[in-house]
Amino acid sequence: MSGNSQPAIEKKRKSIREISPIDVYKLLPKTNCGKCREANCMAYATRLVNGELLLADCLPLFTAEYQSAHEKLSILLAPPVRTVTIGSGENAIDIGGKYVLQRHDFTYHNPTPIAIDVNDLMPEPELLERVRHIGQYSYNYIGRTVTLNAIAVRSVSGNPETFAYAVRVIANASHLPLILCALDPEVMSAGLAAAAGRRPLIYAATEANWEAMADLALAHNAPLAVFAPGNLALLRSLVKTLNACGIRNLVLDPGTFADEGLADTIANFTAIRAAATKRFDETFGYPLLGVPLTVWAGGELSEDVLKWREAITASMLLSRYSDLLIMHSLDGWVLLPQLIWRFNIYTDPRKPVTVEPGVRTFGRPDQRSPVLITTNYALTYFTVESDIKAANLDCYLIVADTGGLSVESAVAGRYFTAEAIATALKSNNVAALVGHTTLIIPGLAARLSGETEEATGWKILVGPKDSSGLPQFLRERWPPES
Repeated sequence: MSGNSQPAIEKKRKSIREISPIDVYKLLPKTNCGKCREANCMAYATRLVNGELLLADCLPLFTAEYQSAHEKLSILLAPPVRTVTIGSGENAIDIGGKYVLQRHDFTYHNPTPIAIDVNDLMPEPELLERVRHIGQYSYNYIGRTVTLNAIAVRSVSGNPETFAYAVRVIANASHLPLILCALDPEVMSAGLAAAAGRRPLIYAATEANWEAMADLALAHNAPLAVFAPGNLALLRSLVKTLNACGIRNLVLDPGTFADEGLADTIANFTAIRAAATKRFDETFGYPLLGVPLTVWAGGELSEDVLKWREAITASMLLSRYSDLLIMHSLDGWVLLPQLIWRFNIYTDPRKPVTVEPGVRTFGRPDQRSPVLITTNYALTYFTVESDIKAANLDCYLIVADTGGLSVESAVAGRYFTAEAIATALKSNNVAALVGHTTLIIPGLAARLSGETEEATGWKILVGPKDSSGLPQFLRERWPPES
């Protein structure tokens, strides 16, 4: 596509909220071939606009016959914030790709990767141990595994050979994507040579070194971070200059200032993201890099205070549009809140996180074991599961389909009803699992007990409001009196 046609196309760009399925359908093959696993092209168009399917799911679009339509759809559906890939192969990470400023307008895509720093003056055993720790850090949160995502290698020595050696050691020890941090182009060049084939993020081009860094980015086909701390006018100028050099895979770092400067940091991040998503400002339509690591450069403070400040800064940047974070602390109490907060921000607000309905077996239940029921909201289910496992209970747990609502919400919304409970008992053939007809319902569903007995013919016991009370409840109430 010629450079002259691009401005005209950009004028036609719409907010994702203004794109209708009809806009997309007009450009589709309209063969209703079913290769996207949808009933027809209109159904595919609807889910594509809702962010539930990808353009790649329509296989005919990638044939020569529909090349023009594919190009037009790619432009129509392109996010105002470009997607930039760091790394290569199956371990690559995508950042950016945002359509809207506010999450409730449309789901966010590409969860913010969290990179942990190392530096080239660390003794090799210490370096390898830290890399191992980064790679193994994970936590199971409501059935999903959350992890760290990248390693940021900082040049502290300022020596090309020292930096290259550290990068080589890390590249051999870990498959995680790399961010190479050096402002000296000679040092960066050595690091890039040591990370050949890994396509790291180059950090960073500045007012002083942009030309040399641009040459390195082009030579290595690597994404380039642009650093202009606290100066959005300079940042804009650098982006335009790098664009003119043919560089499109950029990441913007407007500077991360902790403590008194945090408000200005958040204001700058917000201004850049608003410009991209509200005004379709191409210059600022790139992923944003936040560096909570910077808190460690300030003052004679205790490690605990610095970790606390890093945690606060990271959570604020996650909330306000950072597409990539570089952190230092590996303490669980610093990182875990970020990983969980990231998970929650990047779930689709239109779709509750759910688990499959059905019957779960815990321990070694027999025909005299208790039968419990809960909803299929993931947080509810995994909390109940955790409490059952912690108490080593032998029981059956029915997971009812409530559309992903918690117990209290499902009762209030009439998704968890006597009829729904009766359906769950029957569809899962629970009567064949036990030799009794007693069901324990959640305490928050107590008001359903009478009508549930009528609808099911089972005796209903009202359990505790919190599943942590199940062990004591069962000790006192199970088996029930005849």
